[in-house]
Amino acid sequence: MGGDNRKGDKPLPDNLDEILNERQKHTLRQMEGFGWHLEFVRRPLFQETVAAVCNAEGNKIGILEKNGNINLEPDITLRGQALDFVSRVKANTSG
Repeated sequence: MGGDNRKGDKPLPDNLDEILNERQKHTLRQMEGFGWHLEFVRRPLFQETVAAVCNAEGNKIGILEKNGNINLEPDITLRGQALDFVSRVKANTSG
């Protein structure tokens, strides 16, 4: 029980060039220079795609907004493997 609800979708799709716009790709390249990486892409039906990035230490997550900005205080609900990420973040930031 408590399985993943993604219906076979991978956390990082093969067609990122089609999913991310030019501003997002530019910002992602810049962020990668500081150790950040694309953690997952959420593609909910009838809603905008959400691209989540994570820092090298694994203690911060951000959303790569359509305008190329990084939202470091995202209002998203995480599940499955993403919950493991939240546990890592909490462990790395406490104490």
